[in-house]
Amino acid sequence: DMTVCILGYSTPFLPVLLEGGTRCPGAMVLCLSPTWTSRVPSETSPGAWSLLLSRGISFKVGGHSALETFVPPRRANYVTGTFAPGDPEGGWVGELARDLDCPTGGSVQLAHRLEDTLVARWVLAARANLPVPPTLAFVLGARGDLPADPVAPGVKLVRLEDPQGQQSLVQEEVGAFLGCTAMEPYGQVVVRPAGWQWWGTGTRSTHRKKEGAAVAQAVGAWLRGLTEEDSVLLEAMVPTAHLPVPPPRSPAPRLPMALRICTLVCRSWGDRPQLCQVACAVGRAESPVRHGAALPQGLDSSLQQWGVVAPSQRQALATRLREATEAAMAALLATEAELSPQQRGGTRAHTDILGEHSAGDTAGVRDRLAVLSAVSPSPSPGVDFLLACVDDALELVALATNSQRCLETCMLAEAMGHSVGEPRGDLPRLLAEAMLHRAQCHLVEGKDILLIGAGGVSKSFVWEAARDYGLRIHLVESDPEHFAAGLVQTFLPYDSREHRRDEEHAERVLELLRSRGLRPHACLSYWDDCVVLAALVCQGLGLRGPAPAAVRVAKQKSRTHQHLQRCRRGRPPPAAFAVPCRRLQSHGDVERAAGAVPFPAVAKLEFGAGGVGVRLVENAGQCHAHAARLWRDLRGDADHPGIGLGWGNAMLLMEYVPGTEHDVDLVVFEGRLLGAWVSDNGPTRVPAFLETAACLPSCLPADRQAQLVRAALECCRACGLRDGVFNVELKLGPAGPRLLEINPRMGGFYLRDWIREVYGPDLLLAAVLVALGVPPVLPARPAPRTHLAGVMCLGSEHGETLAGGGGMEVLRELHGRGLVRLNRLFEEPEGAGEYEEPLLSVACAGATLAEACERLLGLCQGLGIDSPRYPVEHFLSHFK
Repeated sequence: DMTVCILGYSTPFLPVLLEGGTRCPGAMVLCLSPTWTSRVPSETSPGAWSLLLSRGISFKVGGHSALETFVPPRRANYVTGTFAPGDPEGGWVGELARDLDCPTGGSVQLAHRLEDTLVARWVLAARANLPVPPTLAFVLGARGDLPADPVAPGVKLVRLEDPQGQQSLVQEEVGAFLGCTAMEPYGQVVVRPAGWQWWGTGTRSTHRKKEGAAVAQAVGAWLRGLTEEDSVLLEAMVPTAHLPVPPPRSPAPRLPMALRICTLVCRSWGDRPQLCQVACAVGRAESPVRHGAALPQGLDSSLQQWGVVAPSQRQALATRLREATEAAMAALLATEAELSPQQRGGTRAHTDILGEHSAGDTAGVRDRLAVLSAVSPSPSPGVDFLLACVDDALELVALATNSQRCLETCMLAEAMGHSVGEPRGDLPRLLAEAMLHRAQCHLVEGKDILLIGAGGVSKSFVWEAARDYGLRIHLVESDPEHFAAGLVQTFLPYDSREHRRDEEHAERVLELLRSRGLRPHACLSYWDDCVVLAALVCQGLGLRGPAPAAVRVAKQKSRTHQHLQRCRRGRPPPAAFAVPCRRLQSHGDVERAAGAVPFPAVAKLEFGAGGVGVRLVENAGQCHAHAARLWRDLRGDADHPGIGLGWGNAMLLMEYVPGTEHDVDLVVFEGRLLGAWVSDNGPTRVPAFLETAACLPSCLPADRQAQLVRAALECCRACGLRDGVFNVELKLGPAGPRLLEINPRMGGFYLRDWIREVYGPDLLLAAVLVALGVPPVLPARPAPRTHLAGVMCLGSEHGETLAGGGGMEVLRELHGRGLVRLNRLFEEPEGAGEYEEPLLSVACAGATLAEACERLLGLCQGLGIDSPRYPVEHFLSHFK
């Protein structure tokens, strides 16, 4: 069973437990006592421990919960809890979560680092490139939790061997700091001790900058009690941003106020930070605004109250806050990755949730602002920001990370919204999805996966992903010299290219497995030629997967449409999405098909892939000519590997469907739709239908995308495809969607990479989970992080430019710098003339689709990809 364990009780996490119980009934377990658990040596990770639960409160659909006794005990796949020092439950929670073999959302050690202002400020300034107040820090000795020579803009570190004997050095450093250029805009400073032990004490003193002797004396007083875990900070007091109050102005005096901005961000899909929620509170500047002391309010209304009138300025501040929050999270994650397991509290301990705050002044900000990290429901690590005014512009200044009840603040804001009819927010869902996703990643570790067919260079990502997920791949592949042979656990060479004998091949593969003693947990294929064989092997092993009969219906294009035309139940029935078509095996079939299928029509291979051999024909004569050429040139798999000729070279003639072309990638479990992504294709180069351009997310309105998703799902269900990850190609015209074909496997070309980049989830992981019998946790309301627009490159059009002209080296460099997305589809050009396949896909990202298209067009013009024969601007003009 999948088990997400929350150690210790905290009211704010109840909505997350309830949401998780709805998404994955029984997977969320609350543990209220150390006596409900046991730690046993890990069977998979030497030196680590597994956490077993003998009792716990589990959460189910509809808000139901129950205290259960687990026999045998349940093994935790993800653990988090209250790690902040000072919490009454922090001791046993931290001890139970130490050195576990499953992902752990935080630790006492990570909480200590995040609550140490000096460590956090160095991370924020040096690694996140965020502005911080000018800071002078004194420490004892080496301080192993800091780099040997930390360099951070705005932060200077002074190491002291003996504070008692170095008073002159202290005075000299204090004087130089107070007189430095960075301190010119500020009139006051704060002196205070720092370190995780000092969090929440409010211990500090405020001084005017010109009182140098008093400042040095205050620093010296704190240095006398300095320990190796602490530091003494001298920092500028950055004044609160004072903005003009919009008219009408009140004649009453305006009191100095402080604004707290609390943001919650989690480590989401692909280990990327994702902002979850923002909540604000306002209070008097001279009195710290503590959590629970003021009711939260929204960011936009808070900024209006503060005097930020222009909507564009408020939106710009919201965007900068999101970017700063996510940059802080990314910097913390990168820094944690460099720590040893002992420094992190375990190999699998990481910060998974971070809450950040902005404030109106620094004097009390550390008591009133925070950031939540490590999925801890109670006090959790956080980051402080200051809303300052620099050169007449509002600026977010990063202050520190520390512990505070950010989650409580955000959950309170959510509950308050419900009371006035606001729609339910995303916070519980996002946090539950993040934890369940981590648990599912752990669940697949060490699983034996049988893959049928390795594919070419376009599938190289599989081997890297398998390593990252900890999968043990056993590969059945026809090419005994395939490059993947050295990248898998077991390589089983077996020639299955004659797919009309797949039943025989399945028996031989099963014999191979028995002879090797292999008992895989799952079997699947992402290579188009091998989907039927994989389904047969799955059936022989008794594993979950689509039925062979269903895969056969989907694999044979004319059979797909003819089957759907008989499915006339439903509103609308699946037959509404089918297109008239006829199978062609001889020229006599062409004559008969011409009487049943109206022209213009499309002639293509019955089992084809990659768009090879697809052609628009205006009449029966053109169809005869195209069939004659294709039957002459493409007789068997050796003539053009990987496009389905192992099934023969039969063709079909189908009615031409007007409209725009789209891909719909589906994740289906027991007939239920768990996830769907719609992408748009640009115009093809008629009369051929080779793909030219694409974009994600779709630029269609939501209701039109919904039409495509529903049509794709109903077609898959009608064909019997109830478990798996499928790719469905459709046309969308004025009368709605029409099916082109169903690919009963994960989408090819760039689709898996693009969906990960734009939305986060991994289709490969989803396919593995479905094959293991586990419904994948996917975003319930996916929101795009960016927009991608891409164009295909052909060997015939771009080979010389990319190879001889140095364009390929430029693309590789830009890809390495994250400026383009480059997907190699073949090592060398495949096919020629009308049988050519794309060589590679190159894409650019942007905040909007227009921006992505503009960048891509500029790149293509600069590299010579755009030409009168290959008009990229025309291909992209359809994405509006």
